[in-house]
Amino acid sequence: MTTVSLTINGRAVTAEAEPRMHLADFIRETQTLTGTHLGCEHGVCGACTVLVDGVPVRSCITYAVACSGASVTTVEGLDDDEIGKELRAAFTREHALQCGYCTPGMLMSARDLVVRAPDADEHAIRVAMSGNLCRCTGYVGIVRAIQSVIADRRARGIAAVPGAGRTALGPAGSGHGEAIAARVAAPAVTAAVVSREPAAVSESLADWQPQTRFARSFVVNHAVDAVWDFFADTGAVAVCLPGASVSGDTSARNVAGKMRIKVGPITAEFHGAAEIDRDPLTKSGTIQGSGRDRRSSSATRGVIRYRLLPQGDGATEVELDVGYRLTGPLAQFSRSDLVNDIASRLIAAFAQNVEARLSGTAATAPAAELNAGRLFFSVLAERIKTRLSHLFGRRDG
Repeated sequence: MTTVSLTINGRAVTAEAEPRMHLADFIRETQTLTGTHLGCEHGVCGACTVLVDGVPVRSCITYAVACSGASVTTVEGLDDDEIGKELRAAFTREHALQCGYCTPGMLMSARDLVVRAPDADEHAIRVAMSGNLCRCTGYVGIVRAIQSVIADRRARGIAAVPGAGRTALGPAGSGHGEAIAARVAAPAVTAAVVSREPAAVSESLADWQPQTRFARSFVVNHAVDAVWDFFADTGAVAVCLPGASVSGDTSARNVAGKMRIKVGPITAEFHGAAEIDRDPLTKSGTIQGSGRDRRSSSATRGVIRYRLLPQGDGATEVELDVGYRLTGPLAQFSRSDLVNDIASRLIAAFAQNVEARLSGTAATAPAAELNAGRLFFSVLAERIKTRLSHLFGRRDG
């Protein structure tokens, strides 16, 4: 347990919390402030939104210990707040709530928007509030309510506060982040120096922590030197991974590439760059890369470490250590406990393709995309089958 001290709605509080406890549970369970609602618990629906140091935050994916020393405002803290009162009256007048489950999060996000929006533009309001989901109202009343409050305040001569008065960029809470003044003073990058060549991944591995990590190994029936030479050709290796491809000089240290992933009706195409390091003495290497899907605004960063170990029968064992972090809308698919099983199947397919390529029996065309949805449901079906087998097996016994 960790002692967490912070300010909630103007009151200093201290309570014990598990390091893994998120802020929403801390608020509800240790302070009995149940106005903050939990919906998806993936940071998608916005029902749990609170203000941390004045910044809207998804409290279901924010650790309480990370906010130690911060100032937190929940919906209960808007009772005597001027903007909070105006928003509540407008929500009532415009019939902007039905079941009310999403309303606390709506009010917190709306308050931030009222402070910083220069005018009551409907499109801008819809975009700003798109991170708060409602399954009852159709959003018309919500938009009208926020519009009316912004318009009324601007008509009364209350100007918008750029950035809602924020003085730092970065994670909310405890004064973390980079000062905006420092960012403004930094020299701007001009279009003349922008290169289309893949940029090296400069962030140190020591400073980066993956969200998900797993280790696997497989054996191919070829000598270490042959496998080592094959791994030097990044293009050939990429062909073995469904959905992956690289461009440019595939033997260079820095390469550009893309990864197509299909999850149900969603198809994402991550474009990015990778930096490759190899040590011929230890027959080991590191591939560090990052990419972004423009359509979903999702981003990923990952590192693959591999080592080749000779086997007595002339085969080679390939040890893999994989770590990655996925952010944006597609991040919800990386939090399932099925990830490890999916990884096992994906690596098994990769190993089979490597074996075929080394044996000269593989097709040259890479798979168009990685169908993550198909992998997910095949693993899920296998788990259900195993569970039913155990259940009826016990009954028969």
